[in-house]
Amino acid sequence: MATLYTINLKNNSAADMDFFFFQKPAQYVGGPVVYSNSIYSSTVQPYKDSGAVLTFQFLQQYYAGAQSQKSPLVVGQASGFTTASQAIDLSNAATKNADTTEMSVDPSLGLTPPVNTPGVQPGAFRIQTPKFNPTLHRYNAGLAVKNKTTGQVVLSNFVEALPQQNIDCQPVLTFYVQTGSYKPGNVINFSQSSRGSAACDTTPGFTNFDVTYNVDGSWSVVPSAGGVLRFPGLSQLIGDTSEDSPSEPILNTEIRNEANRAVISMGHADSYAPPFTVSDLTNPGAIQVHGEYPVAAVGAEASGHMCIAKGDDSATFGR
Repeated sequence: MATLYTINLKNNSAADMDFFFFQKPAQYVGGPVVYSNSIYSSTVQPYKDSGAVLTFQFLQQYYAGAQSQKSPLVVGQASGFTTASQAIDLSNAATKNADTTEMSVDPSLGLTPPVNTPGVQPGAFRIQTPKFNPTLHRYNAGLAVKNKTTGQVVLSNFVEALPQQNIDCQPVLTFYVQTGSYKPGNVINFSQSSRGSAACDTTPGFTNFDVTYNVDGSWSVVPSAGGVLRFPGLSQLIGDTSEDSPSEPILNTEIRNEANRAVISMGHADSYAPPFTVSDLTNPGAIQVHGEYPVAAVGAEASGHMCIAKGDDSATFGR
């Protein structure tokens, strides 16, 4: 069973703050320069005013990723366009894991289901690249993160792929939280972004991190071996919640404040054709009947809907 990791983020400043999450670059063989992307970002309201806590969850499931590159690679801009991914195992000589995937570019970008191949360094997976002309087409290849709630696949870190090479990627499960707004899939400068950030290192065996952004701009990080939300208040669930994760409602919907600047509650909706109901609300007290709120699937553009009815943990929205 895959390990579930949880980062709970609380904003103790006096104002709404933008935060983004990113990962320590993997160790690569087969690429001289390693690039990093943001894997998630969101605005969080002050805890004292809202009780809001942003919860980022992910499974220890590794994904190989390949992407058509947006050249040149520029900090703050998307690293590429079409992205392909495959769940993959890390090399282990004793169990002959499925640790290698082949990248294809003709007729379109793709990655084959992984198989075992000899020679992959222990603890790494391999991407084998095909023939292509790098002066006409550029590609990124490396470690991907899949958000099952939205279905979005993001390259967490990567190298520029060259023709007919073996790219061995050894992931490092250390994650960071920093202030700022970088959309998932946008290139960041890892050295600058990690300086003064909150580091969440899972390698000692920690699976849960309570992260607080303090009023003086410093961070507090409390790690533990349990994945329990210990901050009371709004829990916004983002991340890979695949079949191996604990049985919890899929929170696929954001309800934002009237200014459309911050999420005030998460929930589950089967459709968004009025009237529609959002169930399993994480913060039902923030929703009022006859109030108008921007509502949408996670990551989608929100449009205003009036709350026309409300239950204990659900709300129904009209036009």
